[in-house]
Amino acid sequence: MVVSSSLVSPDLSAGTIITSQQEKSLLQGEVLLTTTMTETGAAVTAIMYVPMERSQTWQQLTDYGKWVQYFPDIVQSQVLEVKRQSKTHPMTRHLYQVARKAFLMFSAQVEIYLQVIETLHQKIQFRFERGTFSDFTADLTLEDCGAGTLITYSVQATPLIPVPSFLIEQAIRYDLPGNMKTMRRVMCAA
Repeated sequence: MVVSSSLVSPDLSAGTIITSQQEKSLLQGEVLLTTTMTETGAAVTAIMYVPMERSQTWQQLTDYGKWVQYFPDIVQSQVLEVKRQSKTHPMTRHLYQVARKAFLMFSAQVEIYLQVIETLHQKIQFRFERGTFSDFTADLTLEDCGAGTLITYSVQATPLIPVPSFLIEQAIRYDLPGNMKTMRRVMCAA
């Protein structure tokens, strides 16, 4: 991520260019959002500033039971198994989540089993194992940003239920910024 030095330390390197107006928006609490369509689903990336040190932000994000507070559609989030970190391998967890979503004229409940790969204080990768999706991946990265942390959350999902991809994209575009702001509010209140 290339951002002016007034906002971010020089160790930032995710590759996205942020304008000075976007910097200002991030510091004022906005969530930057980009979406792309896939054949059957959608991919979305959200960037948000959190006024907490990276280690504190990490501690909040890796408390996966709290994700029900961050994302209101998630009604259950439970770690099933933990594999301890070694010098050469990151921490791996197995996570089970259930979400309920109502949009337009129907509602759906989805469940997903994920492998969660943690690179301490830097990155969390969510990889699909099984569930009511045909595919799901998400990456959450943390980068120092002044006195706080920049969180980049990228998610790509294709549900098994037959939903047009534009509806998936619209639902994610509508929900994700609010969910990210809720995440920040809950983390900062802890």
